[in-house]
Amino acid sequence: MSDIRIHNTLSGSKEPFIPLNPGKVGMYCCGPTTYNFIHVGNGRPLVVFDTIRRYFTYKGYDVTYVVNFTDVDDKIIKRAREEGQEPQALADHYIQEYFKDADALGALRADVYPQVSTHMPEIIAFVAALIQEGKAYELEGDVYYAVEKFADYGKLSKRSREDLLDGARVDVDQRKKDAADFALWKKAKPGEPSWESPWGLGRPGWHIECSAMSHKYLGESFDIHGGGADLVFPHHENEIAQSEGRFKRPMAKYWIHNGFITINQEKMSKSLGNFFLLREILEKFPGQVVRFYLLSVHYRSPLDFDDGKLQVAQKGLERLKNAVRVAASVLETAAGDADNQESRLFLRETEEGKKQFEEAMNDDFNTALAIAALFDLARILNSYAADRQAAAAVLQKGLDQLVALAGVLGLELMAQENSGQQDQELNEALAELLHQLRQTEGAEATVEEKMAALLELRQAYRKAKDFAGADKIRDGLKNLGLVVEDTVAGPRWHKA
Repeated sequence: MSDIRIHNTLSGSKEPFIPLNPGKVGMYCCGPTTYNFIHVGNGRPLVVFDTIRRYFTYKGYDVTYVVNFTDVDDKIIKRAREEGQEPQALADHYIQEYFKDADALGALRADVYPQVSTHMPEIIAFVAALIQEGKAYELEGDVYYAVEKFADYGKLSKRSREDLLDGARVDVDQRKKDAADFALWKKAKPGEPSWESPWGLGRPGWHIECSAMSHKYLGESFDIHGGGADLVFPHHENEIAQSEGRFKRPMAKYWIHNGFITINQEKMSKSLGNFFLLREILEKFPGQVVRFYLLSVHYRSPLDFDDGKLQVAQKGLERLKNAVRVAASVLETAAGDADNQESRLFLRETEEGKKQFEEAMNDDFNTALAIAALFDLARILNSYAADRQAAAAVLQKGLDQLVALAGVLGLELMAQENSGQQDQELNEALAELLHQLRQTEGAEATVEEKMAALLELRQAYRKAKDFAGADKIRDGLKNLGLVVEDTVAGPRWHKA
């Protein structure tokens, strides 16, 4: 049995984590609707679930992590009309902007980023299966889920039927059999993106995408479904109805939801004028500082943003970095041997610090207490580095442990080395590939060879957890007009 305990929204209590498949974890987290830069509220689940994924990896699990993009939506269509763009072009632009913000926050890339626009066959097949199961019905080109056909509707949000009717984003359609029924497929309107289906031209409703895409990449049932607390109802409630209505088994074993974000202790709202894009915060504070602050409070607790709190976070992160710098500066002159009293005591204290870190993370991923354990380790490191009584090898071990545990939280306490050399090598490889792309006669085979080599190198980076190196290759190829897609079967590429 795992020593990790998770607060499960479904049960309302902490439960021991027992994976569906030993040694493996399947995680799905709802990503953004790509009609704008992501806001501060989107940044919290991005960091929270990246950290949870990192901790499972640290504990030795093989994690498959899926984050979706909603790139077909009313908000996208509206914004595209306002800006005179094609909806898909607008959505694709903000997907790339999302990655810039995610990179700034130190988020590792998910294994798969499915998009609604590229998963229409799976979505349509899912809707058709629900109709066949008697869980959905068609109305002149629209398809609705029949809520009364799913007896457990409301089990995640713990709401009564009356509450569900009051709180739902109910579709205004008097033809529906029940006011709580929600759209699975929407009949096409003039000038809007649409796809062929058994019910005519149309596009998906909001909720069906996650049921279809999580099923494709993680199966009928998987370990963890995550997202912000605002998604509990109606989005996640409706996902459960769709997936469990079709497959007759739990969609996810554990449901994890992060708390809300406030701005100066008020709920973030455009009407209040305190709606901040994450990009605006990142223009004032480094991404690592923002990440540190997002993790300084337990993920289920409310989190208040203001510049003063971020400045405190910046000072706290600098304290950890300074402990590493000080220890590194005295390593060459550290006295004592590895078996003296001071060295043995130092090792015991650092092991205790590591134990406290793991106990905090095992207890529902309590990053606030985990950071407190990092500060304890930094204090211990500072103390022994100052009196220089611990052996160099022992001091190095303590330094490495602090850096490694901070890395589990996605916090980088040491500057990355060799990045310049990697950049030069990558630029040379891309320049050679570009030369081959510009050739005409006999160039195709050479391009295939170069691409195979670059993708193999990228996979090696990913296997070594050097996601920055892997991303440099992907971004470099994108600049050459070549798109790399990560799939369950491995990376694929095509011309943009």
